[in-house]
Amino acid sequence: MESSPRYVPGGFFMNRVVNPITVLLGGPTLVVRGRRSGRLISVPVPPFEYGGVRYFVGGRGETNWVRNLRAAGKAEFRQGRTCQPFRPTELHGAEHDRVLSGYRVSLGRRVAHFFEVLPNLADHPVFRMDPIA
Repeated sequence: MESSPRYVPGGFFMNRVVNPITVLLGGPTLVVRGRRSGRLISVPVPPFEYGGVRYFVGGRGETNWVRNLRAAGKAEFRQGRTCQPFRPTELHGAEHDRVLSGYRVSLGRRVAHFFEVLPNLADHPVFRMDPIA
């Protein structure tokens, strides 16, 4: 019996063209220290706002940015010239499911494929952005 995949990999065009251009142009970017290299890694991940709070949702599952965020315990969100440091708080249980449900409704068809490949809601991590004072 084969286990289901833990993440949905991005395609070549997205990884090698769209993502680097998004970061270069100052689009919504998560900056987190790599868990193995220790280098700062910039990944275009727009936050999802739900109930007036910002979250990062791992729609593709247990990706590298998710694992790095867990290991680092802190990160920055950059957009344009603004930089907001934050502490990620990973959600579980009912709060996780509420935010994920809102994410699925809000993004609709753009994320439907990820939930077809990874139907278990627990495979989609959710982090609340807690600002660092």
